[in-house]
Amino acid sequence: MKKLIKWATVAIIAAVFIGTFVFLYQKSQPQVARYETNHATVMDLEKTTIITGKIEPRDEVNIKPQISGIITELYKEAGEIVEKNEVIAKVKVIPDMGNLNSAETRVYLAGLTFKQAQTDHERMKRLYEEKVISTEEFEKSEMAFKQAEAEKNSAEDALGIVRDGISLSNASMSTTLIRSTIDGLILDIPVKVGNSVILSNSFNDGTTIATVADMGDLIFKGMIDETEVGRIHQGMPVDITVGAIPDLHLTAILEYISPKAIEENGANQFEVKAAITLPSDVTIRSGYSANAEIVLDGVKGAVTIPESSLEFSGDSVFVYLLTDSIKHTYVRQQVTTGISDGVNIEIKKGVKANDKVRGIEIKD
Repeated sequence: MKKLIKWATVAIIAAVFIGTFVFLYQKSQPQVARYETNHATVMDLEKTTIITGKIEPRDEVNIKPQISGIITELYKEAGEIVEKNEVIAKVKVIPDMGNLNSAETRVYLAGLTFKQAQTDHERMKRLYEEKVISTEEFEKSEMAFKQAEAEKNSAEDALGIVRDGISLSNASMSTTLIRSTIDGLILDIPVKVGNSVILSNSFNDGTTIATVADMGDLIFKGMIDETEVGRIHQGMPVDITVGAIPDLHLTAILEYISPKAIEENGANQFEVKAAITLPSDVTIRSGYSANAEIVLDGVKGAVTIPESSLEFSGDSVFVYLLTDSIKHTYVRQQVTTGISDGVNIEIKKGVKANDKVRGIEIKD
């Protein structure tokens, strides 16, 4: 029994030793590299560039008040259609005390002048009817009276605007009523009832009551690198894809290329704009992220291979042509390349259609 156990142990040790030897021997043998085989095919090839950007309305207008005050009414909400001159909000005026005092003083002085002119005119009228004064003198007094009356009305109108924001002579065009200046869609109303607003002047931009835009006239805005800007021109067709609507493709025409670069992250970028043709059944929201694809170059019927099949050596480019499909032998061949679409590349010389070339190595 002991002998049996002894011989079994020896056999196991021998088997382990032999197995280890065989494994190490196999590992030490050179592995035969295996490669994918790619076929040279004839196809139309295009070199394109992708520009990232946003879709925006061409005309986006900020509606601002003509007076300072407090919002008392909001008649519209974001997302509603508004017509030109349609009322969006109403403002209660908080008059400037200096302007109010000046307007009241003007009304007072204009009233005194008017009363004096009225008295003079009535006296001159009686004298004229009694033929004591000439027609010329009467007409002068009448002119002075009309001028004093016009100044009185103008002063009262100015006081109404300063104090109440309402013109007495044209109440329908009251500056307390904030109206849209264009036809379009209300994109945003950043104020609420009770908010204070100020008019635009040389010291500040004023408070935006609403943002209105024509959403039927959209443009794509993006940035293109300086290495590619020289290859595009106005009038080129642009294919727009919208991130929020993956299956949607919009056609556009490149209409603007900035003459001045903007440095971003150490690279010079140029702004571009493209006018979008929007189908009637498609709704696009302002600010959608989008990509614009522009064809920079193209060739018809080119002999192409995958770009991964190329080998670069200095200024030369080579491929490996398959010479024996059984033994998997290849011959190194110098080629002349053309344009690339990032996946396939044009071979102008060195490879014919249907030639087989070595691809990437197959890893076990």
